[in-house]
Amino acid sequence: MTQDGSDKPEAPGEEKKPLIEYPAIYTFKVMGEQTPDFSEHVRSLFKRKMGAEVSPDSIHVQPSSKGKYVSLSVSVFLLSEEQRRAIYAELHQDPRIVYYL
Repeated sequence: MTQDGSDKPEAPGEEKKPLIEYPAIYTFKVMGEQTPDFSEHVRSLFKRKMGAEVSPDSIHVQPSSKGKYVSLSVSVFLLSEEQRRAIYAELHQDPRIVYYL
């Protein structure tokens, strides 16, 4: 089995294709406690890391069944893997974010 999980062996000298080809639209899942300003907090985090406003239409909000938590699906236009990793690093450091994918 190869590194990518397939049974097809890589040809010598063949470069492995990246999983995401940039630029691309990418969706992050961000979860936190349901508060009146959580969505805006996440929008501002993305704005800081991307240098551009994130449209409210690009964010889908899904409250948990008991209403304690909220899940946001944030779709953004990424230019590079470095940009994607920088956003994940910011999500990891934010104390209001409970979980992210």
